[in-house]
Amino acid sequence: MGNRRYLNFQGYSFMMPALLAILFFTIVPVVYAFFMMFYKVDILSGARTFIGLDNFRKIFEDPKFWASFTNTFRYVLVVVPIQTVIAMALAALLNSKINFSRGFLTIMFIPTLTSSSAMTLIFMWLFNNNGLMANMMEQLFGMKVEFLTNPSLALTVIMAMNIFSTVPHFMVVFLSGLQDIPDSLYEAASLDGANSFKKFLHVTVPQLMPITFYVITMGLVGCFQIFDQAFILSGGTGGPQNSTLTFSLYIYQLAFTSNDMGRATALAFVLGTIIFAVTYIVNKLLKADEVNG
Repeated sequence: MGNRRYLNFQGYSFMMPALLAILFFTIVPVVYAFFMMFYKVDILSGARTFIGLDNFRKIFEDPKFWASFTNTFRYVLVVVPIQTVIAMALAALLNSKINFSRGFLTIMFIPTLTSSSAMTLIFMWLFNNNGLMANMMEQLFGMKVEFLTNPSLALTVIMAMNIFSTVPHFMVVFLSGLQDIPDSLYEAASLDGANSFKKFLHVTVPQLMPITFYVITMGLVGCFQIFDQAFILSGGTGGPQNSTLTFSLYIYQLAFTSNDMGRATALAFVLGTIIFAVTYIVNKLLKADEVNG
């Protein structure tokens, strides 16, 4: 009995640093932020005034909230499906044992290893008004396209940047799943007369459903929290004309530009609720499709 207690104590001792870190750096801040939602907080003076649900009322009455809402959902609806499909297709291509597959995988993974700040600066150089893409458009089509200063195109540049940098990571995730699919399933499909496309549709896709759910979930969470690319590209303003203003950037503006931490935490709670709800719905839809399939 004494030896068992000693082993339990030893186990808890090893766990204690991680548990304390989770407590003080995750649980305590979340609980504190929950109560802060109901106060008007000045982060400089530390003054707090209880205002109930007034922070939420101000958020929903603010046109910038609806601009960030629209931009973020547009971003999610475009980026998540495209990055998932491209990542799965590239993984299937690499899994087919093409020549130079290892070298291709290494080259493709470079954008994922590049920091988002550096990647944003590269894309700003490519798409600025005198950049490579603008000059190519002018030479090929005789039209001057201002990608970063056009409200209709600025968010599209960030979408392309995110897809370019995240697809390699998800491609590797899909590739690991593809290599775990038994060859016997493909052999059975061949005996039934299935061609390559039907094998992919009826064997590969169903077998990858758990990984697809993981990729979509991570994509949703990452896209809803998009901040650094929008911040760097717009200089923290969300411009031009709020076209790159996202939820996370708006939270930053409320907290550190408007000095309104209470409203910022209320918006963070709204964002967390949206992420949870969308992830839950997608989970249910994918599970229903898996059962019906």
